[in-house]
Amino acid sequence: MTPIPPRAHRSGSADGTGLTARDAMLHAPGPQVDDHMAVDVALSVLIGARVPHLLLQDEDGRCAGLVTRAQLAAHRGGSWFSDRTRLRDIPLDRGPFTASTAALGEAEAAMRVRILNVSPVVDEHGYALGVLALTP
Repeated sequence: MTPIPPRAHRSGSADGTGLTARDAMLHAPGPQVDDHMAVDVALSVLIGARVPHLLLQDEDGRCAGLVTRAQLAAHRGGSWFSDRTRLRDIPLDRGPFTASTAALGEAEAAMRVRILNVSPVVDEHGYALGVLALTP
């Protein structure tokens, strides 16, 4: 699996450029792992894939969240951490995610309000299509 590095996107205006989140996202969602994976294993996958984040899937393959290296490292170092700690057990972004049909300006505004640099873009059934990333 060869991950595609995230691209940064910035909407030209909020007045309706006609672009949607799907138009501006990555072509592939990148590495996806099950939300029951152990934090240590997920950190190894993230490092091995050389990506800044992983998308989590639920038991049906739908997008269940997004986790970053910093989040994994912080939880791995906690006093409560054990090798049995699962991704579903740690606090991380679990949505709402960006709809593929959302206007790009609205998607950007929603991400900025929630202080997100990246957000999964999902289809109408909740499956990840890609990731939308903002420039600082």
